Amino acid sequence: MAERETTTEDETALGGYALARQVGHLLRRAHQRHVAIFQEGIGAAALTPMQWAALVTLVRDGQASQNQLGRLTAMDPATIQGVARRLLARGLIARAPHPADRRISLLAATPAGVALVKATLPAAVAISEATLAPLNADERRTFLQLLQRMAFA
Repeated sequence: MAERETTTEDETALGGYALARQVGHLLRRAHQRHVAIFQEGIGAAALTPMQWAALVTLVRDGQASQNQLGRLTAMDPATIQGVARRLLARGLIARAPHPADRRISLLAATPAGVALVKATLPAAVAISEATLAPLNADERRTFLQLLQRMAFA
């Protein structure tokens, strides 16, 4: 659904404020577009972008506590708890006690989780390409550099 163009009267009534030009609104709309592309592209794997991020991080890093995994993937404790619970229920990750501190559980990708990541990596690359498709190569580089600067400021 395309957003209607803001008219001068709309901006005047709101003191010059145009929602369609606000960074938060634009980031949210771009994120919504990416999630739709992700859901279509990931297909039968039926993972959310957050589940993908957690699973691919565990495949890359081997294991992490739930708290560490949340920090590595920029998820708050409640969100990573739900993500981990769903991945555990699907048998894509496993939980084991930390060898030195029994109060901490470590999460790791199972063989099924590793296989799913390997099978869906081409789709993940295609999803990123599709998300950035409206931009040319120079715009993509610039956009990603600026987005990284903002994300890690």
